[in-house]
Amino acid sequence: MSAMRRPRLINRQPAEATGLRDELAAGLLAPSAHVSPKFLYDSLGSRLFAAITEVEEYYPTRTEAGIFNAHAEQIAASIGPGCTLVDLGAGNCAKACNLFPTLKPARYVAVDISVDFLAESLNYLQFRHPEMDVTGLGCDFSSRLDLPDEIGSGPRVLFYPGSSIGNFTPDQALVFLQQARDASQGGGMLIGIDLVKPQAILDAAYDDALGITAAFNLNLLNAVNRQLGANFGVSNFRHIAFFNAEQSRIEMHLEARHTNTVTWPGGERCFVAGERIHTENSYKYTVDRANSLLNAAGFRRTRCWTDPKGWFALFWATV
Repeated sequence: MSAMRRPRLINRQPAEATGLRDELAAGLLAPSAHVSPKFLYDSLGSRLFAAITEVEEYYPTRTEAGIFNAHAEQIAASIGPGCTLVDLGAGNCAKACNLFPTLKPARYVAVDISVDFLAESLNYLQFRHPEMDVTGLGCDFSSRLDLPDEIGSGPRVLFYPGSSIGNFTPDQALVFLQQARDASQGGGMLIGIDLVKPQAILDAAYDDALGITAAFNLNLLNAVNRQLGANFGVSNFRHIAFFNAEQSRIEMHLEARHTNTVTWPGGERCFVAGERIHTENSYKYTVDRANSLLNAAGFRRTRCWTDPKGWFALFWATV
């Protein structure tokens, strides 16, 4: 009996964390403190986010899945079989794995910032799909999407589900999508984009009754403590999330419950009661605005599918 095929793992995360520490310190010392949402996704954070997708209030994952189920054959026909499927922000790889029966990719490349979590996910995926050519790429693509040649040449289908594009400001999203256009090497991009809807639904989706999103947000402080050598007390902060209608975005913050001082090697900050650390944005689009953004990034041909309520959109975009 032959040995089970094992996935390749390419780790492009820098061994030296100086740059990340500098980024964290600069954000915490800014007039309005902020931390990049990429720091939400350590190993525990990735697991907590997977749990968030299961709660009743968090509609994006199941709504997007419903679009895939309803239009699977059309999506597969638009893309064609035998593609290299590059899963950006793969997490537990479940979303991409659900597409395998209809898309029939020849190669799967999972890209994620959490290398340890990615390795575990890929081992399980390879067990379920022993004949699949599976590669993992551990890297932070939030500042620049630059895929290495080791993942394979030729046209690629970049898969970016869950409306993760909403974490970028519109200007940042345009730059990222331009990079994605180039990285597709003549293939295309299958991207999920969350749409504007009633505020009560949006607010509840990012502040569920079970408190899993709160735990996900608060866990960022543990990640900062490890990365920066800080001494944040998780119990000193509370999770805050709300829809900013003027900016058309959900905002997540961590708010100081009482005045407390946080220190780290070379720096400190006193957070007064009520002061916030901005941890994430999630911009919401209309179909027209999303389509215009893709066109501006150089994707000239787009096809869009939405759910019956018009809550979420899935785009297939090509040059």
